Amino acid sequence: MLLQDEQYVVKWLAQYGALTKMQVINLLKDKTPRTAEKIIRNLKQQFLISDIRGGYYLGSDSMNQPDQRIIAAVWVLLKFIDKVEPMAHYPASYPSQLFFLKEDMGYEIVVIYEGEQNLVRLLRPEDDLKYIIVLPHITMAQAIKLPQAPCLFATVDYAGKDEPDVIFYNL
Repeated sequence: MLLQDEQYVVKWLAQYGALTKMQVINLLKDKTPRTAEKIIRNLKQQFLISDIRGGYYLGSDSMNQPDQRIIAAVWVLLKFIDKVEPMAHYPASYPSQLFFLKEDMGYEIVVIYEGEQNLVRLLRPEDDLKYIIVLPHITMAQAIKLPQAPCLFATVDYAGKDEPDVIFYNL
């Protein structure tokens, strides 16, 4: 029988695929990094999760390949994690990567790469739904035709670090 936090980690890795170890530690928001490391170690010993690429990533098995759009979306989610319940986030429908609930409001995170600005046209706005559009650089925002819904822009900048800076823009 798995503990609650162990169940969360297994579920997150099953639904998102591989995540960075740092992301998993941060998703376990109520645990100290030391306790989160112990949870990860226990799950590895039970063969429920595996190291990927030397342990930088964790996945439900060693063959998982990280999806960089999901990785970026989870970094954005982590900026709100103190107000998001452990099971109130999950993969979203294309072209969005991730959906989460925060204070009775739904948010979709959409990661757009250079030349993909038209993907935003596929979004279907609903009441009580906001979009966070993640771009490689904020200058791309000028070329995007926004849906009729509240939108916030973000960039995820690693600048040579394991944990990137997530910067939000309200244009």
